[in-house]
Amino acid sequence: MISRKLKNTFYNIMGPLMYLNSRFFKFFRSPLPGNDRVIKVHLGPGQKNYLKGWINIDANLFSAKIDVWADLRNSLPLRKSSVNIFYSHHFIEHLPNLQFHFNELFRCLKPGGKLRIGGPNGDSAIKKFMANDIDWFSNFPDKRNSIGGRLENFIFCKQEHLTILTFSYLEELSLNAGFKNITLCLPATETNYPNLINEDIFSKEWITDMIYPHTIIIECEK
Repeated sequence: MISRKLKNTFYNIMGPLMYLNSRFFKFFRSPLPGNDRVIKVHLGPGQKNYLKGWINIDANLFSAKIDVWADLRNSLPLRKSSVNIFYSHHFIEHLPNLQFHFNELFRCLKPGGKLRIGGPNGDSAIKKFMANDIDWFSNFPDKRNSIGGRLENFIFCKQEHLTILTFSYLEELSLNAGFKNITLCLPATETNYPNLINEDIFSKEWITDMIYPHTIIIECEK
């Protein structure tokens, strides 16, 4: 795992270049509002989760496979009302301002556009912590023998995660941004949008415990 200090150094050095690249893409290459194509955008694919047929956007220029290089802590490099669906998995917990991010997602979606977001399941973690079920938690990223230590591992992941994700919090962020029809996907391998979400996506999602999933996934629409 790359240290936060090294990541901060990367963003400090490469930030201006990412900004220029994202602005260039937005104004010269991104889909136009009112386009007739189905525009699908995947945010934060990382090293392994590139989705063919999607616009994959990430800050990782060196080891990830991406289509657009951009710092996703900032405004999205996309035009207003130009995207049919956004998808991200275990990505938003790394962002410093989630309300700003949800507002940006809403801005870029076409009317009726869809959103599917997944991240560490704070609701399940709290329930398993209260039940003293230490085996539900892993020893990643640090070896911890206490359930409290493993809870800290799960929620903050060596300070890589900046927040805890629960359904009520995600619902609040979505409603504040203007989204509607907010649903919790349980089991997480289900979707309200089968014409847009398929097995290619399900195969990349980290689903283990089906009753108390480690990943919380919500869907909603503009």
